Amino acid sequence: MTEFEKEVAARLEQVPGDAILLESGADFLQSSIAARYSYNFFWLGRPIIQYPQDIVAFQELVWQVKPDVIVETGIAHGGSLILSASLLAMLELCEATQAGEVVDPNAPRRRVVGIDIDIRAHNCAAIEAHPMAPRITMIEGSSIAPGIVDQVRDAVGAAQTVMVCLDSNHTHDHVLAELEAYAPMVTPGSYCIVYDTVVEDLPKELSFDRPWGPGDNPKTAVHAWLPDHPEFEIDKSIDRKLIVSVAPDGFLKRKG
Repeated sequence: MTEFEKEVAARLEQVPGDAILLESGADFLQSSIAARYSYNFFWLGRPIIQYPQDIVAFQELVWQVKPDVIVETGIAHGGSLILSASLLAMLELCEATQAGEVVDPNAPRRRVVGIDIDIRAHNCAAIEAHPMAPRITMIEGSSIAPGIVDQVRDAVGAAQTVMVCLDSNHTHDHVLAELEAYAPMVTPGSYCIVYDTVVEDLPKELSFDRPWGPGDNPKTAVHAWLPDHPEFEIDKSIDRKLIVSVAPDGFLKRKG
C-alpha cells in the first residue's frame, strides 16, 4: 500500500465509531430518497437511477477488478449499462495505450450483458443508438427464468473475470433467486453488487407502492443467502467509505 492508501484505510477504520457522521449520512439518505434524489442524474446522456456515491464506488471496483464481462439485472433507461460499458472502454483504452496498440471500437473485448423483464422500446432504441452500444448485449425476460439465465451464461461465455450487479425486482424471494443464479458467475476476487439493500433500513412508507419493504428486500435476501456461501463476504470497507449508499451490506466480494 502507498502511504495515502494507508491513511485512507486508517480513516475508514474510525468510521464505525463516528456517530455524528453516520447519523448525518442516514438522515441525508432518508430525506433524499423521499425527494427522489437518485432520479436526477445522467451518465453520458442516459438517465442513471443511482446515487453518485455508488457510481464512484462502482468505478473504483471496475478499475480494481478489471472485469471482462459485467452482468446487470435491471436496465430501466440504460444509464447503468452505459456506465459499465464506458468504464470497460476506458480500461481497454488504457491497456492498449500501454501496449502501443489501437482499440477497435466495433470489436470490443470487454462487454456488458443487461437483463430486464420489460425493455421499453424507446429505451432500447436510445441504448442501441449510443456510442457504447457495441459493448452491450440486452436480454428481455425475467432474470430468474431458467431460459434467461442460460442465455446470460452463454453470453458470458469463457470470460476470465466477471462482475455481477443485481438491480431489478427487489423482493426477498426474487433477489435470493438472482443470487443463486448469478453469484456463481462471479469470478474469485470480483464482486456481486446487490443494490437497494437500504430498503431494510428505511421506514415502510419510503418503499412507496412497491411490493418490497422492511423484512422483504435485497438485504434480507443477502443475509439469508450468505451463510450457505462462505466463498463470499460483505466488503464493509465500501460501506464505511460511502456513508451514503443504497447498497449497505450489498458489496459482496468473492474470496480468492
